[in-house]
Amino acid sequence: MPERKSSEQLPGRKTPAKGVKIALAEPTILFLTVCTKDRVPWLTQKSVQASLEEIWHKADAWLVGYYLLMPDHLHLFCAARDLRFTVERWLTFWKREFGRAHLDQDWKWQRNAFHHRLRKPGEYQEKWQYVLENPVRQGLVKNAANWPYSGIIHELRW
Repeated sequence: MPERKSSEQLPGRKTPAKGVKIALAEPTILFLTVCTKDRVPWLTQKSVQASLEEIWHKADAWLVGYYLLMPDHLHLFCAARDLRFTVERWLTFWKREFGRAHLDQDWKWQRNAFHHRLRKPGEYQEKWQYVLENPVRQGLVKNAANWPYSGIIHELRW
């Protein structure tokens, strides 16, 4: 039987991929997951939701479509509006703005985020339907429609 390799020896990513391939001939919509540092559960508060919505309206180099907050992570869909700003630069900006708005709190973000570029029509709605069920799968609500920590900032179209 072959010797099994430790996880340190296995090929694959240790950190999220950087950059996003943007094709000007087709929409670029990303599915993005951002976690709190050490997965500390502080996101599901109305004040946090209101602050993020306000910041995402202002930080419009990337437009936020649907989003959903879970206690220790968030999912959002976004599309590039200003090609001078990478998604990583945009993430850094709005995380920093959030931190500045909440200096009295010990709320921290995980350094990196995970993103996936949607590649075909209909994938946005499919993934959104899956994301909507997160609070149900986690036992936080019985019906996804009852989860108060979700919304939409901009209409993203395929």
